[in-house]
Amino acid sequence: MDRYGHYFKALRESKGLTLREVERQTEVSNAYLSQLESGKVKQPSPNTLYKLAQFYKVSYQMLMEKVGYPVPKGDRPLQEQSVSNVAKNKLGEITNEEEVELLQYLKFIRNRKQ
Repeated sequence: MDRYGHYFKALRESKGLTLREVERQTEVSNAYLSQLESGKVKQPSPNTLYKLAQFYKVSYQMLMEKVGYPVPKGDRPLQEQSVSNVAKNKLGEITNEEEVELLQYLKFIRNRKQ
């Protein structure tokens, strides 16, 4: 699975959502979402990434960068920072793998509360 596949799956699972629930909200087919999460989609379209960024409330630029699109470097507003950038301010440098694990831990915490 590509690194970004893990990330998309962790985002979805941290919110306790199924592929079908994401499909209903974003109008991106669950089959495509599944392929995205498994790394079978090599270059997701910017339109799809935009829909997912809006839905998951993460930075569109960050998703573009994660899947390999070039993005301009510059100051991003706080609300557009990724989990890793926000946590980095408090914890220091965080790798992509650590960010995925943080999202998985968040899923664990949320499931435990239910």
